[in-house]
Amino acid sequence: MWGCLSQGRLLSISTKPDPNDAAASARWLVSLNSWGVLKYSLSLSTAFISNSSIPINTISADLGGAPFGNVVSFSDGGSGIPYFYLTNLDPTAKDALKNDKASFTVSEYPLGTCGRKDPMNPTCSKITLTGKLKLVDKKSKEVEFARNALFSKHPEMKDWPKDHNFQFFKLEIENIFLINWFGGPKPLTVEQYFHPKLNNVGFIL
Repeated sequence: MWGCLSQGRLLSISTKPDPNDAAASARWLVSLNSWGVLKYSLSLSTAFISNSSIPINTISADLGGAPFGNVVSFSDGGSGIPYFYLTNLDPTAKDALKNDKASFTVSEYPLGTCGRKDPMNPTCSKITLTGKLKLVDKKSKEVEFARNALFSKHPEMKDWPKDHNFQFFKLEIENIFLINWFGGPKPLTVEQYFHPKLNNVGFIL
């Protein structure tokens, strides 16, 4: 399968890993979640024209735009790479084509495994993946992988309007920020994330 060949292990991790296993925890969080918050720098033109609900005081003249977060559905198909199905009618995809720097955050809380803990409790895991939001090549095998991953987790996507120009995007991960226990963020490289040690917590698809 494409994910195994180009990035690393294509995994399925069904139970919550030991907090000491940062790579497995990160892959578990991304694999089981179905939505998160995608954040990027919003262009000035988009902020003032396309989305008038954004207050003027959120625009940063120094950065040339304002941080903007949007709830999006996603799937990694077990690969560790978040894939998205976005329309350029939405500022998320529109701005990504101009400035591809983005971050994507998911939390353990929606999975129901945090119990009564507050979402900000360090033992209720959360991860932010930072990198570049890129279009998936329409002629590649990867686009078929992305389509299968997304449409199997989000069947409704198959029926979204064709004239809305939905396209497949992916986050090319450059940095990882993981909190899954007390003591601050866990050190985790991209290489470790894509090649976790199994330690009986998952299996290769």
